[in-house]
Amino acid sequence: MSRTAALEKTARVSRMFARIAPTYDLMNRLMSVGRDQQWRRQVAGLAAPPADGLALDVATGTGDLALLLAERTGRVVGIDPCAAMMAPGTSKMAGTGLESKIRFVLSDAQELPFQDERFDCVTVAFGVRNMADPLTAFREMRRVVKPGGRVVCLEIMPPSGRLLGRLYKLYLTRLVPLLGGLVSGQPEAYRYLSDSVLGFARPEELSSIMEHAGLLRVSYHTLNFGSIAIHVGTR
Repeated sequence: MSRTAALEKTARVSRMFARIAPTYDLMNRLMSVGRDQQWRRQVAGLAAPPADGLALDVATGTGDLALLLAERTGRVVGIDPCAAMMAPGTSKMAGTGLESKIRFVLSDAQELPFQDERFDCVTVAFGVRNMADPLTAFREMRRVVKPGGRVVCLEIMPPSGRLLGRLYKLYLTRLVPLLGGLVSGQPEAYRYLSDSVLGFARPEELSSIMEHAGLLRVSYHTLNFGSIAIHVGTR
């Protein structure tokens, strides 16, 4: 994909997320039956930042994972190309005692505005499949993480298997857009979600992308009947 096409996709997806930002968290809880925060906690644990460290949360969205990282480490930077998605994160910080530990930055994952080897760990949750060039994004994540630091990715996976795969595909293509339309008034955004999942890499393919980006000892495990995967790579 050309740079121009990549920028156009990033802008288009950002506009879509801006429209659903007010109800994004509610839809996440509904679609995952309340499990999405548990998965994020697993990611924060696997990232294993030191208590006095600096973590980067890519495609931070409304800041849920950034807040969980801030409970474990000294400082967290959350980046996202959509300002409207990050706005709720500022409100979430109020009263948590973590306000001074988190900073949100408007940025594209494919051109991170940070020096090499800056962060102790990098995380990304439900963001890679929305990126125009996941390989470039992972190369950037590898570039900014310190030697020995981890890059941890949480993502929805395409359906696999026969019966469960068919049921999951039906859920993605029929129920999710219907529910998304009722909650957010933006059914087309959740049709996009279905398309982005169905067209995304399978767990082993995502492992290969991370390895091609230069990450070492890449491994993954799946959750929720294979519909969720957590990948870990090390610089």
